[in-house]
Amino acid sequence: MTKFSTKDFLPTSAKEVKALGWDYIDVILFSGDAYIDHPAFGASVIGRILEANGYRVAIVPQPNWRDDLRDFKKLGTPRLFFGITSGSMDSMVNHYTANLRLRSDDAYSPEGKVGFRPDYAVVTYSKILKELYPHTPIVIGGIESSLRRFTHYDYWSNTLKPSILIESGADLLIYGMGDKVICEVAKALKNGFNAKKLRKLRQVGFVADESYVSRISENEEVTNLHSFEECAKSKDAFCDNFVKIEVESNRYEQNKTFVERVGERCVVINPPHTQFTQEEIDMSFDLPYTRVPHPRYNGKSIPAYEMIKHSVNIHRGCFGGCSFCTISAHQGKFIRSRSEKSILAEIEQVTKMEDFKGYLSDIGGPSANMYSMSGKNLDLCAKCVKPSCLFPHPCKNLDNSHAKLLDLYNKIGKVKGIKKAFIGSGIRYDLFENNDKYLREVIINHTSGRLKVAPEHTEDGVLKLMRKPSFSLFKKLNSDFNRICKENGLRYQLIPYFISSHPGCKNEDMRRLSQETKSLNFKLEQVQDLTPTPMTLSSVMFYAEKNPYTGEQLYVAKDQKSKRAQKEWFFK
Repeated sequence: MTKFSTKDFLPTSAKEVKALGWDYIDVILFSGDAYIDHPAFGASVIGRILEANGYRVAIVPQPNWRDDLRDFKKLGTPRLFFGITSGSMDSMVNHYTANLRLRSDDAYSPEGKVGFRPDYAVVTYSKILKELYPHTPIVIGGIESSLRRFTHYDYWSNTLKPSILIESGADLLIYGMGDKVICEVAKALKNGFNAKKLRKLRQVGFVADESYVSRISENEEVTNLHSFEECAKSKDAFCDNFVKIEVESNRYEQNKTFVERVGERCVVINPPHTQFTQEEIDMSFDLPYTRVPHPRYNGKSIPAYEMIKHSVNIHRGCFGGCSFCTISAHQGKFIRSRSEKSILAEIEQVTKMEDFKGYLSDIGGPSANMYSMSGKNLDLCAKCVKPSCLFPHPCKNLDNSHAKLLDLYNKIGKVKGIKKAFIGSGIRYDLFENNDKYLREVIINHTSGRLKVAPEHTEDGVLKLMRKPSFSLFKKLNSDFNRICKENGLRYQLIPYFISSHPGCKNEDMRRLSQETKSLNFKLEQVQDLTPTPMTLSSVMFYAEKNPYTGEQLYVAKDQKSKRAQKEWFFK
């Protein structure tokens, strides 16, 4: 295995910058995560993309915001901008359990220790940098910024919050996967701050005044949302905003600009870029990552890295459309898959790692078995605004063949040094359609003894609100799983995931879930209470206590006592 020095990474200190012989830095990134130079970590991807395009990039991982702020000062002022992300998770999801208790560990910090990032990290970092460097542009991105770009329900404060652009004071927001737009932002800032150029970019958000909105309304397709103040007064207004935003986000091609007023200011969110090509997504994964944590962590374990270091992501996006999930809201509904060449090249790199023993921990993605799937007729996809290609039933236009994925598995198995390639990501069993061949392949050759799937509930009324299939499909999967295991002499386990306290779920629903799973001889392990995360349908239903699409009033277990009562059914 190659031994890496600090020169193989983006610099993290003034000493490392000096060692590279740099007399300036173009972009300084601040991240709430430890710095792991790996394509699974967004700050590293953005840094490497900028680097590949000729920019000098430094990164400050987990800066101390409680001392004299030396971490924010140590690299000085970048030539172009500061970039800020909370890390791979929303900082509040990272910090708190569903019952609002502080977590005892942080998987993205050295030794899993807590206390290395603040609550609402993007806002905290941005305010500090604005105070220290008022004339340097601040660009925010990552999942925390992306999912808080509009007025959103914040579970942890139990309030509606305005766009994170308002609270942070940032100059620009990049939402979704920023691979394309980040270099466009850097180019627009190359000769100083140029608001006119920046505001023309796709997939960005910013704060403007009414005169700007009036000008663009003459030439662009602008959708005016209810203002933050209107949403704060009316849950119906908030629900209406969500529906407009989600419907537009489900389009194959999106061209609407959204405007949401906050006081006398206007939050403007431009439409996203067109879909990634395979060449573009390969580019992001093929950059010269070391695939290891920065040497500053030598001798320390970072749990999130240990989990994924021998895994490979094969695609982005998810067309499942689950009500509680943020994946499609951030990565998009349409699948963008890597080429076999790119995937196999990364796997060969993994085989050269010093601690690799021949076992890939995961060949997966947001949903492990959506690789290379798309609509048969993209013209029909272009007309569709449904949030899911699987709910209430699989779309007839969906090509859900697993042939390319099975072929990929076969090629991975032939890579020198690979003994077995496991699938650790969740699998969508509603894609099978009696595809015994795929299930058999997964069980026999890609399961380490426990196959994870996510029925989430047993009751049809709750499953409908979750946008999940009938539990009868899980029963069939369970039967097929047991049959295949018996035929092959395997004593494997099927591990189902379940959620309590979803909007519309009552104690009686949880009682029936408990009875149903016991009748199937399941002792539940993977269970969780719903955490309403920003920009999901579930969070809107949780806050408004209604379905924003139908207006149907819903029972919601909101207080902690009610939520605990529901979760206890898992263990009865």
